[in-house]
Formats: sequence, structure tokens, C-alpha cells
Amino acid sequence: MAVTFNDLGSAAGLKKLDEYLLTRSYISGYQASKDDITVYTALSGAPSSSYLNVSRWYKHIDALLRILGVSEEGCGVTVEGFAPAEAVATPPTADSKAAAAEDDEDDDVDLFGEETEEEKKAAEERAAAVRASSKKKESGKSSVLLDIKPWDDETDMKKLEEAVRSVQMEGLLWGASKFVPVGYGIKKLQIMMTIVDDLVSVDTLIEEHLTVEPINEYVQSCDIVAFNKI
Repeated sequence: MAVTFNDLGSAAGLKKLDEYLLTRSYISGYQASKDDITVYTALSGAPSSSYLNVSRWYKHIDALLRILGVSEEGCGVTVEGFAPAEAVATPPTADSKAAAAEDDEDDDVDLFGEETEEEKKAAEERAAAVRASSKKKESGKSSVLLDIKPWDDETDMKKLEEAVRSVQMEGLLWGASKFVPVGYGIKKLQIMMTIVDDLVSVDTLIEEHLTVEPINEYVQSCDIVAFNKI
């Protein structure tokens, strides 16, 4: 389904994009696509860190472009005032621009000569990067159900859930949730999440994100109820 964003140069436009990315790692699908590049290009630069989700997404896409580029088609996102990305390549670095300039000035370059050691090494590094990218895409996924308990019956459960969902990282997607009575007026949060196994450790997520400040203001404990491979 195509998505439309309006006026990404304004605070209102960035807020809408930030809310959209709250439960998503990419603009569409489960890997970077031309939809991400369309939105990336529409932004005038790196967004303020106050837009937590947009900032996280922008840094990730920026890194992907510098390393490998993006080729997935996506669903056809629309940003008012900007055309969808037609072709996406890795942006040239300052060093590559300088090298290109030197090549233009050198009339003695043998275009059909044997590869140098540097060229062979660069080709091997590119091949290794492609293999690593393919392996990452093939990584398995798991569905995990968590039990998250508050400190007492006075804990604001809506804020507890908001705090939990504010934890964002590559390979993590929060799903459905519900409040379940425990007793004495206390309820716990049961929430589903889908993870990419090679990118997200559930133990690390619990120990370093869900049970530390500032989230532990609401969360007393977090337990794994079910863990199933997809």
C-alpha cells in the first residue's frame, strides 16, 4: 500500500513521519527500498534527535547508502513536492570524487590493462559485503510473547506500554498487546514482538532496555512467556 507524507520540512511533517516509524524499521517492508530513498531525499538533512524514530531511521539509511546502496523497489511512497527515487546508488565519497577527477586528467590510463592489487582487494571487499548482506536478509525470525509487570496498582499502564514501545532497534517490530489482570487491582502487559534472530537478543533487550532507566520507572519485571521460530 502506497504511503503519502506531506511537508517534511515542517515540524508537523516530521512529527507524522516520527509516529509512522514508531513501529517500523523501514518506510515499507522489512528491508530498505526506494521508498526509504524517496523520503530520505525529501529531508533537507539529518533530523533533530528530538524526533527519535526519524533520527534512528535516517542514520541507518545514510549508512546503507554509503556502504552498499539500495535496490529494492518498495511500495511506491509519495512525498508532496518530490518525485519517487528512480535509481539509487551509493553516494560518492570525497576520496572517490578526487580519484575521479584525477582519472579525467590522466590521458595515459590503460583501461584494458590487468587489475592492480588494490583493484583486486577492492573487488574482494565488495563481494564480501554482498555476501554479508545476503546472509543478513536470509536470517531467521522469531515471534516472542513477553509478560511485563508494573510496580503496583497505581502504575499508569498506558505510559508503561508507551515506554516499552519506545524501545526501537533494527530487527525489532512490536505487535499486538493487551492488559491482563493479575490480582489486587494489578494488571500486567502482555505484548508480542517479532525479531530478526541475528540482530536482536531478547535477553539483551530485557536487561539493557526494558528494565533500566527510564523505563524501570514503570516496569518491575519482564519475562518471556513464549518464543517461537517463524
